Amino acid sequence: MPATALRPTSARGLLDVVEPVPTGLGAALRQAVLGHARTERRRVFAPVLHVGVPGLLAAHLELADDLATEVLDHSLRTDLVAAMLRRVRSPGPHPLVWLTRRGPLELQDRDLAWRSAAGAAAGEAGTRLHLVVVDKHGWRDPGSGVGRTWVRPRAR
Repeated sequence: MPATALRPTSARGLLDVVEPVPTGLGAALRQAVLGHARTERRRVFAPVLHVGVPGLLAAHLELADDLATEVLDHSLRTDLVAAMLRRVRSPGPHPLVWLTRRGPLELQDRDLAWRSAAGAAAGEAGTRLHLVVVDKHGWRDPGSGVGRTWVRPRAR
């Protein structure tokens, strides 16, 4: 990945997705959208936190709506991301963190809460992560605002 495409953020260990999106990262993010669109057929569903490489190796945690916002504090969120990160650590591509949820890709409080936790977990693990929010039609980086959407996402 070219160094110009990665910009460290204020959160330890988190990298913002910036333009131009590197080809490998763009393909991984598209795979996250395709995987979500293929597997989630319900209109109303709980958010799911994913850590890993879309389409290859990932840990998933389904969050009840109340757990996603009120019950989990920053330290519990960080512990969850750290445990999932340890589970998928392997040589190869850097793991991603993506939150699949319903609703528009506009910034929500829960996105920022998980972004902060992912940054802390990555810093503790000594790695760098991207965190994006994914819905059935696209993805968005809550830090930089960069994202992509498709009317009907399809595998290429």
